[in-house]
Amino acid sequence: MNTLDALQFDNRFARLPEPMHTRLNPTPVPEPYLVSANPDGAALIGLDPAEFGRREFVEAFAGNRPLAGADPLAALYSGHQFGHYVSQLGDGRAILLGEAINAEGARWEIQIKGAGKTPYSRGGDGRAVLRSSIREYLCSEAMHGLGIPTTRALCVVGTDLPVYREEDETGAVVTRLSPSFIRFGSFEVLFYRKQHDLLKTLADFTIEHYFPHLAGQEDVYALWLKEVVERTARLMAQWQAVGFCHGVMNTDNMSILGLTLDYGPFGFMEAFDPGYICNHSDDAGRYAYDQQPDVGAWNCTCLAQALTPLMGVDAATSAIEGYPHAFTTHYVELMAAKLGLQPEQEVVDVLIRLLDLLAQDRSDYTLFFRNLCQFDMADGALNSALRDTFLDRESFDAWAGDYAALLRRQGRNQAERQASMRAVNPKYVLRNYLAEMAIRKAADEKDYSEVDRLLTLLRKPFDEQPEFVDYAKAPPDWASKIEVSCSS
Repeated sequence: MNTLDALQFDNRFARLPEPMHTRLNPTPVPEPYLVSANPDGAALIGLDPAEFGRREFVEAFAGNRPLAGADPLAALYSGHQFGHYVSQLGDGRAILLGEAINAEGARWEIQIKGAGKTPYSRGGDGRAVLRSSIREYLCSEAMHGLGIPTTRALCVVGTDLPVYREEDETGAVVTRLSPSFIRFGSFEVLFYRKQHDLLKTLADFTIEHYFPHLAGQEDVYALWLKEVVERTARLMAQWQAVGFCHGVMNTDNMSILGLTLDYGPFGFMEAFDPGYICNHSDDAGRYAYDQQPDVGAWNCTCLAQALTPLMGVDAATSAIEGYPHAFTTHYVELMAAKLGLQPEQEVVDVLIRLLDLLAQDRSDYTLFFRNLCQFDMADGALNSALRDTFLDRESFDAWAGDYAALLRRQGRNQAERQASMRAVNPKYVLRNYLAEMAIRKAADEKDYSEVDRLLTLLRKPFDEQPEFVDYAKAPPDWASKIEVSCSS
């Protein structure tokens, strides 16, 4: 494992032509301090966690001290925000420090968010607040624990520099890790500017380094787009299956690698509501839970349009046609596994009826599926603990009877089936109130123990972890008053 000064860098994105990025250093912050650091994130870049205790670590990831071998820059991109094209966005408060290589040869870009103004800040202050930084830090690791593709997190550094949002708040810098931060909007900006040579350069770069299995194939751009579309569809299925809402599914927040990117006003659904809106700024519900799959497809269409100079309209259209099948197939597989079943048409019917029941009674999504793991499929079993959570018990009884019969018909061993369900139905997710409690302690008392406690918990969300059992309970009444918005 390396010290800070021995990290190995090879900054490939920085070698792309200058119009795709602007080189600049982060703007220092006064008196930074460590809020939390993630050993799992350190392992990704080959960094010794013992470095967390050094002052140099805090200074480096506050943006105050340059890292040897880094080549800091802010990337250019554009995107469709809430359905409207915005011609220039870019890293307005994030700076890519460089690309680190670990001992196994894996590459991870290191980006600090909240690093100060860039040419793409559009009048913003370039800063991040402690609450949003803690939320992103925890949720990226929570999603990884759930097995969902995501950017990762190394640390959060705080500063007493006030940052104004609706009011003055504590400032912070969060360090994010990803194989690449290239996004749909990275290609859109070059398309709309008619910089087709640069568009080809970026596409070739992306395929060479992140889709090398496609290199040299005929119709490589169409094959690449098809794979991006399939990865995106599978990611949307994973979000839906776990009840995750992103909140700002703009094309500039869509990863070309199919990763969950840019955690802002996210939320894990509690009371099941297909129309759940996690973003208080989303008045029209564009990014509601039940809209996410279609928005994913719409965003892929925007990407396909941006890539038409490389493959033509017909090839681009053909490449995105597989999205509905990829999403539906993977979603049904995931939901069948949550039910302990093999996917087939009768499973779809049982699932639809169940989701209607959950929506009717606003049942807690995570709790229901975790409790379903204990379902007794014996003929005549009452399953009273589950039954009593529903108001319409007759409808539940009818559904449970058909579900039990289907389980028996598929011949699942009860103990094995229950174990397999526990492996895909998390006991713990990052509920908003859990994040809020950690944020309040951190902001009001400079007590970061709850951040670290949640980080530990969320690494293994499917395990029982009896020492954390209170974190699996239904949210308290005050949790319903928590609002997160685009400033979160």
